[in-house]
Amino acid sequence: MDKFTTLKSTCIPLPLQDVDTDQIIPARFLKATTRDGFGDNLFRDWRYNEDGSPNEDFILNKGLSGEILVAGRNFGCGSSREHAAWAIYDFGIKVVVSSFFADIFKNNALNNGLLPVQVTDGFLKALFSAIEDNPAVGVTVSLENEEISIDGTDLKESFDINAYKKYCMIQGYDDIDFLISKKEEIEEFETKQK
Repeated sequence: MDKFTTLKSTCIPLPLQDVDTDQIIPARFLKATTRDGFGDNLFRDWRYNEDGSPNEDFILNKGLSGEILVAGRNFGCGSSREHAAWAIYDFGIKVVVSSFFADIFKNNALNNGLLPVQVTDGFLKALFSAIEDNPAVGVTVSLENEEISIDGTDLKESFDINAYKKYCMIQGYDDIDFLISKKEEIEEFETKQK
């Protein structure tokens, strides 16, 4: 995984509540066993019309870019597919901001280098408003300080992250990398147990 400490980026607003994993990556695209290529079908049924042409009304087709997706409450609900986190990350998004995440989605995101930043409903509303006023507004997310801020304003908020997952993301570790980093300590422990 890529290391994550601080990210400064513009945002992609998706002010919809209860976005489920089948809307994030439809089930018909879950045939692959590697993480590559899922970003092509992120929000597939919203991004494209039935004839395969881009839906010009959908936010990802309006020329906005950024590594932060700002979504409505209860993002990632529905089935437990890890592919939802894969698709978002493969598309180039590194942070998802919402006022509530489904637990399984949140864990899948953290396991795959995607940072779920849970904020209050009030801060989320202020963030959507700032993006609407200026689509080029920057947002800074500091994993080290567990803080998100809207650039050029006094608006900022703290967020909570599991300490183990925070450490792994800062180091660029998945669970296997973390265990490998502890190899000497594990071997020393095993030697003492003999």
